[in-house]
Amino acid sequence: MDTITLKISGMTCGGCSSSVKKLLEAENAVQSADVSHDKGEAEVTYDASKISIDRFEEIIENAGFELES
Repeated sequence: MDTITLKISGMTCGGCSSSVKKLLEAENAVQSADVSHDKGEAEVTYDASKISIDRFEEIIENAGFELES
């Protein structure tokens, strides 16, 4: 398993971070996601052979937020 920290803009409350966490963890390749709206980031543990950074960006943008590069 790999771990990545994703910078996310637009999260303003616990509900935002909870939504992103649920969406990320719904992916089979994601073992866990620790999302903080205070820090504006998500620490994701995942199987890199089964999911790409592009997919993470798609999930985050579909939730109404933006993945920062």
